[in-house]
Amino acid sequence: MIFTLAGIRNKLKPRLNLWLSRRIPAANSVTLSHKSIFILPTGFGMAWFILLIILFLFGTNYQNNLVMGLSFLLLSMFNTCILYSYRNLASLTLSRCTSTANSFAGQPSYIPILLSTQNHAYEVKLNFNHQPVEIAKKVISQPLPAQLTVLQTSRGRLKPGRLKVESRYPLGLCRAWSYVDLDLEQIIFASPIQSNDSLAANTLDNSGTKDSGKFVTGVDEYSGLRAYVAGESLKQVAWKQWAQGRGMLLKEFQQPQGAPMWLTLDEASTDLELSISKLAWLTEQLSSKQQVFGLKLGAISVEPANGEAHRVAVQTHLALYPKSLQTVKHE
Repeated sequence: MIFTLAGIRNKLKPRLNLWLSRRIPAANSVTLSHKSIFILPTGFGMAWFILLIILFLFGTNYQNNLVMGLSFLLLSMFNTCILYSYRNLASLTLSRCTSTANSFAGQPSYIPILLSTQNHAYEVKLNFNHQPVEIAKKVISQPLPAQLTVLQTSRGRLKPGRLKVESRYPLGLCRAWSYVDLDLEQIIFASPIQSNDSLAANTLDNSGTKDSGKFVTGVDEYSGLRAYVAGESLKQVAWKQWAQGRGMLLKEFQQPQGAPMWLTLDEASTDLELSISKLAWLTEQLSSKQQVFGLKLGAISVEPANGEAHRVAVQTHLALYPKSLQTVKHE
C-alpha cells in the first residue's frame, strides 16, 4: 500500500480541524495566549541548531573551551528567540469588523479585521488558506485595521475559514503561529455581464420599459431642498429652514414614472449562470439611474423599490440562487 503526503494530509485534516475547534473555538474576537500559539523551528532555525551541535562535538573532541562557549552562546540565542517569538504574539487580539463591503465574483474580496495588543507586535503575517499574505509591520495598543484578500471566482456565501497568524520575529529562527476562527462570512455577488435583453414590465403600463420606474418631478415623495428662484411659487418654501437663517429654500418632491420594472430569469436560456449575471448587470444599471424595480426569482419576490439597500437585497438574492450554490468554503 502506497502512502502519499497528500493522502495522509487529507486523512488527518478532519481530525486536526476538530482538535482546533475544541482548542480555539470560533468567536467574534480572539486573544492569543499559550493555549493558541504554536512554535517550531524554521529551516534556518534547524540549520542553526545543527551547527551548534557540530560546534559542541568539535569543542568536546578537541577540548576547545572557546568553541564550546560559542556553541552555548548559539544555544542561548536559540532559546531566547523561542521566548521572544511567543511574546510577540501573546496578548494579540483579532476582532471581526461589523461591516464588510460586498464584491463581485471574479474580483478580490477584502475582509477587514481589527488588531490590537497590550505590547508591540512586529512582522505579523495574516492570511487565509491559499490566499495572499497581509503583513502588519507594527501593531500598537490602539486598534489597527487590516484588509485580508480572498480571491473568489464564484458567487455565493463566502466562508474563508480559519485565519492564520504567523510571526518569525526576531531572528527568523522560530516560527510562531496560530489558526483563529472569527466566524467570518461575506456575500459574493454574481459577476455582471452586459445584457441588451428587454425587461419584463407591468402589463398594465403601455409607456414602454426604458424609463419606467424612473423618478421625475412630482408630489409623492420628498427628495430634498434646493435654492429658491425668484418668481417661483411660495407654497413649497421651507419656512422652517428660512427661520433658522439658512435662506430661501424650496422643497422638492418626486414620483416614479409609469409602473415599476420587474427583473425575471430568461426561461428560454439554458445557462443559469449567464442569466443570473445579466440580471446582476441590470440591477447595477437600474440602481445607478435611481429607477424603481422589483425581482421575481422562482419563489422569491422582492417588491419594487430603489436605493442602496434595495440594490444589495436584490444582488444578495441573485448571489444565493439556487440553494446549491449558497456556500463556498475555503479550507
